[in-house]
Amino acid sequence: MLRLKTLARCVAIPALLLIFAGDAAAQQQIAYVDTEYILSRIPEYQTVQQQLDRIASDWERELTEKQREVDQQFEAYQSRELLYTAEERQRRRDDIIRAEEEVERLRMKYFGPDGDLFVQQEQLMRPLQDRILTAIEEVATEEGYDYVFDKSGDYLFLFTRSQYDLSDQVLEQLGIDVEQIQGR
Repeated sequence: MLRLKTLARCVAIPALLLIFAGDAAAQQQIAYVDTEYILSRIPEYQTVQQQLDRIASDWERELTEKQREVDQQFEAYQSRELLYTAEERQRRRDDIIRAEEEVERLRMKYFGPDGDLFVQQEQLMRPLQDRILTAIEEVATEEGYDYVFDKSGDYLFLFTRSQYDLSDQVLEQLGIDVEQIQGR
């Protein structure tokens, strides 16, 4: 008899929690946006992306040229290696190693995790990201949503109802004519 009461409590308590949790969840309004979709339809984003591509291309060209110089220096060393004294060989090898390290240092400076390209991207994208976030907050507040998730982020959505997608409303809030861009 005691076991039956204990079993009943073990089943009843989680069941009640599920019922009340379901009731509480029903009162919360949840929507999502697709920031990749939004960004792809904002002309300033394309301008920023082109600017970043130019910067990266210039730096890549510079690195390629410096690497070519190191390669030429190494080839010249190899072709004359037998003519050098032991000290001269060591000095030239050290010069080549320093030049290779400089190329790698520049590569990390430009393209590393906290490199110049990341900093440039952050500086150029921040105003645009702030505008989008403000528009999302305004739309969510006007529409009465409690939570807005980003579909293009790290969250995994296996199913979404398009009726809860606020992306077009966010674009309209940003002054983008959604009907015109959908005609493209």
